Amino acid sequence: MKLPVIKHLSNFIERNDEDFIIETIETLEDLTEVSSLKDEELDVIGELISNMYGALEVQKMINEGTPKKEALNTFMKRVLGSIDS
Repeated sequence: MKLPVIKHLSNFIERNDEDFIIETIETLEDLTEVSSLKDEELDVIGELISNMYGALEVQKMINEGTPKKEALNTFMKRVLGSIDS
């Protein structure tokens, strides 16, 4: 996951609506079923999906009252903590 991408997607959600992200995730998940995709292409799609889910998590924290910067930092600490474990 990349914090700049998640931050950009969070800004997109604030300007528009999270439904755009949810529908994009659904589209990308459906694309993963294309049998002719190469592993590298699946990796890119997977990275995009994980960043979008991350942005949705950050937005959820913001909606619950967490300041944006704190929500982003908390999310990334959680991600990095799970990687270290």
